[in-house]
Amino acid sequence: MGVGGISLWQLLIILLIVVMLFGTKKLRGLGGDLGSAVKGFKKALHTDEGSKEQDVKSVEAEHRKDQADASFADEKDRKNT
Repeated sequence: MGVGGISLWQLLIILLIVVMLFGTKKLRGLGGDLGSAVKGFKKALHTDEGSKEQDVKSVEAEHRKDQADASFADEKDRKNT
């Protein structure tokens, strides 16, 4: 028994028919396209994670700036009163 009730010989015959129908160039091109798509997907995931880290850093910097502005405004109010 093979995969899903299909024996190894049946899989080889199906593979041979697919190769005869599409040719090795089209199958090679299909494999190359699939590989580049996976590579692009992985690159996009890493880019997305990098952009999330940058977003967190920018939000933290903005929060620190707001706190500094608030403390400056409080200090200014104390001097005026």
